[in-house]
Amino acid sequence: MTQSPQPTTSSQTEIPPGYLNIMGYVDESQVNGPGKRAVVWVQGCDRHCPGCFNPDSWSFEINQLISVEELAEKILSNPENEGVTFSGGEPFWQAPALTDLAKRLKAGGLSVMSFSGFTLTELQSDKGPPAALDLLAQLDILIDGPYVESQAVNTPDSPVSSNNQRVRIFNPQFKDQINWASDQMEIHILKDGTRIITGYRGQLGLS
Repeated sequence: MTQSPQPTTSSQTEIPPGYLNIMGYVDESQVNGPGKRAVVWVQGCDRHCPGCFNPDSWSFEINQLISVEELAEKILSNPENEGVTFSGGEPFWQAPALTDLAKRLKAGGLSVMSFSGFTLTELQSDKGPPAALDLLAQLDILIDGPYVESQAVNTPDSPVSSNNQRVRIFNPQFKDQINWASDQMEIHILKDGTRIITGYRGQLGLS
């Protein structure tokens, strides 16, 4: 059984205000939410779920710092991006900066979605990560709950990666757009030759 970590920031590396510590980024993903989406993988998670797809994202050490302003401009500069998805790592450990980013992107007409290892109840409680409610207020969709390897799902009709997770639709506009599946994968080759493999069945690879 996976236990929920107690929210704490004592062991986390301090990130300058207005910046995000990220693991990776891609444009135009079609396996991380409805439509074509920019995906931001944040760095840092203290949950350490067995079978996690992105164990390299666990460390809270600085990986890649990017300002919220620069990242917003980058996402909005690609007209193919219909929305943004926050993944990780645990997005809600960087909720203040992601809230700022979400507001900028929503003002630009994009939808905002996030994954979280926390449950919605935990995020709404007074024990949730700092500014969790602020980030929740900006989301159109949330997929909540930790990945549980014994409940793993890899089928063409499931948008979650383990049966305990839930799709929370905050914006009714997306009620009929939960159409991505847990067995989809993508390989993105960036300009510098870096490859990012994403999708529930594929471990996020950076090489």
